[in-house]
Order: sequence, then C-alpha cells, then structure tokens
Amino acid sequence: MRPPNGRLLASHRADRGRTAAARPTTSAPRPAVTPADRARAAGARLSLFAVTAPGLEPLALAELRAIGIANPRAEPGGVAFAGRLEHLYRANLWLRTASRVVARVGEEFHASAFHELERHARKLPWETFVVPGAPVRFRVTCRKSRLYHSDAVAERLAAALAKRVGGAVGRVDLIEHEDDDAIAEGAASGDAQLFTARLVHDRCTVSADSSGALLHLRGYRQAVAKAPLRETLAAAILLGAGWDGTTPLVDPMCGSGTIAIEGAMIARRLAPGRARDFAFMRWPGFHADAWHAALERAASVALPASPVPILASDRDAGAIEAAGANAERAGVAGDVALAVQALSHAEPPPPSASGATGAMPGLVAVNPPYGVRVGERDRLRNLYAQLGKLLHARFPGWRLALFSADRTLDAHVGLPLEEVLHTTNGGIPVRLAVGEIGGLSTGT
Repeated sequence: MRPPNGRLLASHRADRGRTAAARPTTSAPRPAVTPADRARAAGARLSLFAVTAPGLEPLALAELRAIGIANPRAEPGGVAFAGRLEHLYRANLWLRTASRVVARVGEEFHASAFHELERHARKLPWETFVVPGAPVRFRVTCRKSRLYHSDAVAERLAAALAKRVGGAVGRVDLIEHEDDDAIAEGAASGDAQLFTARLVHDRCTVSADSSGALLHLRGYRQAVAKAPLRETLAAAILLGAGWDGTTPLVDPMCGSGTIAIEGAMIARRLAPGRARDFAFMRWPGFHADAWHAALERAASVALPASPVPILASDRDAGAIEAAGANAERAGVAGDVALAVQALSHAEPPPPSASGATGAMPGLVAVNPPYGVRVGERDRLRNLYAQLGKLLHARFPGWRLALFSADRTLDAHVGLPLEEVLHTTNGGIPVRLAVGEIGGLSTGT
C-alpha cells in the first residue's frame, strides 16, 4: 500500500525503468537467524533516539529516566540515549509523550559525492533491521549539502541495503515529507521497515525506525469527536502539570475522552504500548523472550483499578459515546466516570469517592476550543470566562491545566497561569498553562 503523501520509488519516473534498488539481486539469501545471533543482537549497544513533538523533550527525558534509562540527553526534536535491545523494547512499551524510537544504523559519515555515499552505505549493518525480501521505506532530507536530490540518495541507500542483506527488496517507497504526521497512516497499515536519512553539511546519518505506527496510536482510539487530541499530547498535559495519578482528575470538556483515558492509564500504571505491535518485532534479531519478559514486568506493576476518581463530561452526547467506546478498548472503562452535561454542571467528585473525609484537591485538565477561525473569539471569551467562574466556585484548592492557543482568551479564566511548555496541535501553536485555583487575576 502506498503511504500517504508518498510515491513508489520503484515506479518513479517510469522512463528511467526499474531502479537498481527494486530489482532482485543475484546474491544468495542470508542464512536463517540462529539463537546465537539473537543473543549477540540482544547484547549489542545501540545509539537510540526518542522522537518527540517540539517542546515535549523534557517530558520524554523524565520518562526515560523513570524507566531506568541511564544518561538520556534532551536534544531538539527528542531525547538521545544508548542501550541494548531490552532498553529499546522498554522505551517503546512505556513512553507516553514520544512519537517514535529510532536506532542509528552504523556511524555518521561524510558524503559529498555519490561514490562516497555508496561506499559508506555498503558498510552499514542493514541486515540488523530488515530481512531479505521485506519491503522498506525511506525518508530522506538533504540540507546544505552537495548531495541535495533526496530521490537519488534514497536509490543509492536502497541499493546498498539490497546488496548487504543479500536478497531482493520487496518494495521501496520514498516518503516526500519530513513530518511524522505524513507517514503515520502508512506506517500503521503496512509492514515496511522505515529508514530515515539526514544529510546536513555533507554529514549523513541513517536511522531505523523501531516503532512502526507512531507511538500515540495506542490502539484504543477508534471513535473520535471533533478536533480529537492526540494521545501523546493528552499525556503531556497531565505529566507537564505534574499529575501522577494520586489525586482526582476532572475534564469538563472531554470530547472523545483522551485526557481522561490517558489519566486512567497513568493512575493504574498501565504501559501505553502493551496492546500493540512494533516494527522491531520484524527485525532479524528480535528476542521474543525478552519482549515477553518486558510485558510481564509491566503487568506486574499495573494496578487493578484507578486509586483516584477520574471524571469526564461533555455536552455532546456523541462525544461521550465515543469516549465510552475508547475507554472500553483501553481497558479503563471502569476507571472513568463519563457524563453528558454542560460545563456549568461540572463538579468535583464527592469526598467518599476520593477515600478522604473531606474533598481531596486534584487537577482540572481541559483542552478547550482555540478560536482560530474568524469570528469565534467573541463566543469563546464567554466560554473561558464561564470556565473561570466554575473553577472558582466549585474547585478551590485544585490545580488547572489549560491547553490553549490564545493568551487573550486565557486571561478570561481569571487565574494566574504559568506557561509550562509550548508545542503544536494539528499545526496550531499551543501552550500548556498551569495554575492554582484561588484568587482572581486579570491576566496571565
């Protein structure tokens, strides 16, 4: 299946005929992977990188530290770390705010001419990440380099891969866009191994994707309401606000329930990747026993139910229906109390629900409309002001996590808010603002 916004490299420019990368080679197939091969692969050190949306790097860094990854380093676009296959498995299984995890294919090398590119590419250990006959996908970016034609670079890399692996490449796709959003659907629907190559100032780095479908695709969100929030962003709202699942959570504008569902998974210590497949499962050195051990460890720390109440509501009955279906698929339907109601009816959980004699303060997390369309701002001023009045009246002592795109609208909430992070949602610049619900304020 052709990936979105891409094209089949083997059929690119038909007048040139089939590319060398797409033609079967005459090399003999490589021998089957033995248990000894898998043992060596499991013990090898890999250079790894957790890719994140801009602004989420500190959150992913903290997550990696929490799951026992030593010395991670935040860099623009993600977090670099080193480890063995078990660490790669663990990162894919547990990361809530990362988009994907990639492994570097060999060392970075200089390539200012195609003969240099070909010579170095033939030395890369492609066979670590793909088997003979498997389809592959390339995403190539060239910046400030003498080699600037991404199609031609991809052809050379694919030819080197086919020669090194020792078998025909099943299919070679070239992805034209850098944005992970442009390839999410294709990665989720096929089994092609994705390789990314970056040429910057004549230095080439090649990486193999270990995740396959982007990590926000946990597998539960099939029913969506309007403007659905990506799972990684919902988790970032909660983690960025410092919520750890030990105090109540309320989302009075929940849509299809992503914030509440991610909250329930955090509260129950459920690994977000426990119910999906990953690209590394098709690698020749995949160690099934190690992966199953990681799943068993994750299951052993999971709680049978959320220790705190999680309430989610929306005035749209269709949105609540979608939220209920998503919570059921996520295995947290019993942990999230859903209600069809207007914002004005939202309330904190009763004291008995929180297991305390008095009301236990928690977090109100909300992703309200952004007002990016002309004419929406006047209507939304009233909505944000209504939210502020509700919070002051019914949630004193709680904290607010507001995911917003407009500071002028935020001011109508009437709370002192601190900007915690900046990122994008659907291409719209947004920020997470957090504050204590208490005294009135005229701005942020």
